[in-house]
Amino acid sequence: MGIAEDIKQETFKSEYAKAIINIIFSSAWLQQQHVQLFKSNGLTTPQYNILRILRGQHPNPATVNLLIERMLDKSSNASRIVDKLEQKGLVKRSQCKNDRRAVDVYISEAGLKLLKEMDVKMDEWENANNKLTETEAATLNTLLDKLRS
Repeated sequence: MGIAEDIKQETFKSEYAKAIINIIFSSAWLQQQHVQLFKSNGLTTPQYNILRILRGQHPNPATVNLLIERMLDKSSNASRIVDKLEQKGLVKRSQCKNDRRAVDVYISEAGLKLLKEMDVKMDEWENANNKLTETEAATLNTLLDKLRS
């Protein structure tokens, strides 16, 4: 089904306007899919995003500023998200040795274990929803990068 059928709109101002609506609609669809996937593990999308960033940094720490810089949703409150993840035992904090004003954030063993379990679910989801060839995905990435440039 195409975007016109999905939103019950026959005409669009232009193909560019149609593409923008299609991106917004597709983004919301992907986000909803992820919300359901993460919810089964007691996480929100921003919490999952921070855990992935911390795993990429592991065994080195990350500061909250680094997390904010790398997050997909720049409007998220990284400090509050780290608080929630710490309460769940998925991250640990310690005072930065180089800068006493900063706090280092590390992913815990429980956080690494949870991400490993979620990697399996994410792979299953991607395999079930993979409708693009590698070449098509590369083209899509190029076009989206061009749109944002």
